[in-house]
Amino acid sequence: MGRQHPGAGLRDSRTPAVPLSLVEPVTFPPPVLDLTVVVPYYNPGPALRATVERAVEVLRGTGISFEIVTVSDGSTDGSDASLEGLPTDVVVQVVLPHAGKGKAVRAGLARGRGRYLGFIDGDGDVPPELLAEFVEVVQQRHPDVVLGSKRHPDSQVVYPVARRLYSWGYQQLVRTLFHLDVRDTQAGIKLVRREVLADVLPLMVEQGYAFDLEMLVIARRLGHRDLVEAPVRIGIRFSSTVSRRVVVGMLRDTFAIWWRLRSGDYGAKRPA
Repeated sequence: MGRQHPGAGLRDSRTPAVPLSLVEPVTFPPPVLDLTVVVPYYNPGPALRATVERAVEVLRGTGISFEIVTVSDGSTDGSDASLEGLPTDVVVQVVLPHAGKGKAVRAGLARGRGRYLGFIDGDGDVPPELLAEFVEVVQQRHPDVVLGSKRHPDSQVVYPVARRLYSWGYQQLVRTLFHLDVRDTQAGIKLVRREVLADVLPLMVEQGYAFDLEMLVIARRLGHRDLVEAPVRIGIRFSSTVSRRVVVGMLRDTFAIWWRLRSGDYGAKRPA
């Protein structure tokens, strides 16, 4: 990543609503920025604006050129309006009907202009300060993907025991089905090299929480195997809940990904 003036080359493109057809381009054009960060959200309340403001501050401190694409997954709590007044040269707002986190992330990534593109949850549970640490990993190692891992030995995670058990059990299932050499596929922060996304996004179908897993599975299938896990910090304000419906849905989608992989729907492997 080159060190450019923050926001250099960005146009004033903030719009209150963008049809999905305009954020799902057929081709991935060449990048013009160092980094695109997508912030998906669904009824996050006042945490959204604070998360975006902190992300802008953190990324400006890195000296890279960047944009932040906020994507509303059909929020109804007024969160969209809370972004009014933020810098229009770094925040692009997209509003979609409610269809799932995966679709919101995909919409943001598809219109991103960065050499690396990633996402961070809009509810503030994953602190935006981590973005600077992830940018440092990218600058030093240039991986295919840098992903947050709650099981990294340097991670600091405080969250409910039930959620911890669900997470551990799910990752054991993922290891068994896909042989992914990562300890956590679901932490809410990732950065991905543009060329990887250009290969992966057209093959993806997941619209919900299994989006992260499908992205990593396809990337590995296509030979993009330089996956770097980085530590995360998640404090006691962890707000996500795991209902039985969510658990059942995740399991259903996970086995659907496994079946598509087994059936060859994700394309041929590239030479190692």
